[in-house]
Amino acid sequence: REFMQLFSAYAKDEDITLPPLSLQYMDYALWQREHLEGTLIENQLSYWEDALKDLANLQLPTDRPRPKVQSISGDTISFTLDRDLSEDINSLSLREGTTVFMTLLAAFKIVLGRYSGQQDICVGTPVANRTQRELEDIIGFFVNTLALRTKINENSSFQELLREVKRTTLGAYDHQQVPFKKVVERVSNTRNINTNPVFQVLFVLQNTPNPKHLKLDGLTVSNYEDHVHTTSKFDIAMTLEEIESVSSVAINYRTDLFKDDTIQRMASHFQR
Repeated sequence: REFMQLFSAYAKDEDITLPPLSLQYMDYALWQREHLEGTLIENQLSYWEDALKDLANLQLPTDRPRPKVQSISGDTISFTLDRDLSEDINSLSLREGTTVFMTLLAAFKIVLGRYSGQQDICVGTPVANRTQRELEDIIGFFVNTLALRTKINENSSFQELLREVKRTTLGAYDHQQVPFKKVVERVSNTRNINTNPVFQVLFVLQNTPNPKHLKLDGLTVSNYEDHVHTTSKFDIAMTLEEIESVSSVAINYRTDLFKDDTIQRMASHFQR
């Protein structure tokens, strides 16, 4: 927003003065350092310790044996959820009092449960972590990672699972300030060099403004599409982005573990 204001003023040879920020990134860093000690951090860590107690790794069937040392070799497939399906998802979310993120996450967890044969499913997700309005205009890295754990009861309805996913997600949001690194230190007793700690699968919903919304005088703004994805930080990472009522989906995966057709099949099962 500020970039567009400055660019427009420069193009028109106009003067512009941006209002001063009420906070700087340094203020946030100092606040976080002060709060990462004492009662607040301990309460947050206690929540995560209870939420992730006795958590087992997700054991998805792989096409290849897991290497002794984890590599980052990866690839990505992409597909879309058509307009009708996307609108149905939005309607279901509104009817059940959940966000689209929660509804899609519940569906993804069903897929992971069917593939793994496990009922205790933990998935990671990044959050913006800008919980105060004063942080919205500050340039800086605030992102944190949350571990969302849900137990799937096959005798339950989808609506019941969705309510459980909602409860878990809201609880995690209320305790998002503690850095994930500290959560790992508290809850992970053993570390394996061939497996990510706490969760092995990531689920992301990108809902930041689309670059198409950028309006710059005399310029046309478009996305730069990077079609080369040769790395993967997790066994599987699903990213969804809503573009003009159609959900674009990308699944990034470790090529040391999975073949392309396996991930394509998972994508079709997720859509179903």
